[in-house]
Amino acid sequence: MVLVRQEGEAVSLRVHLQPKASREGILGEADGILKLRVTAPAVDGRANEACLRLLAKALDLPPSRLQIVSGQHARLKTIRITSASANAIRATLHEMIERLP
Repeated sequence: MVLVRQEGEAVSLRVHLQPKASREGILGEADGILKLRVTAPAVDGRANEACLRLLAKALDLPPSRLQIVSGQHARLKTIRITSASANAIRATLHEMIERLP
C-alpha cells in the first residue's frame, strides 16, 4: 500500500518516476512508493510537469494542488497535495492499483 502521510491540511507521498517511457501510466506500488512513468524526457522539468499532471488526473484534482517538494532532479520524488485527506488519497490510490492488470 502506498504510504500517504497527513501533514496538517496537506498530504505527502513518494513516487518513483520513469521519464521518457513509451507510454504514460501508473505502474503500481513498491515498498510504499507509487511507481509512475511518463513519456516526457527529464529535460527542463518536463518530466516533473508530466508527473504532476498524470497524478492530478488520476486523483481527479487540479494540478495546481500538487507540488514536488523534494527530488526535482531525481527519480524518487516527494509530492505534496494541498487541501487533501490522507484517507481519501490512500483509498483512491488503492482502488487504482487494484484495477491495474
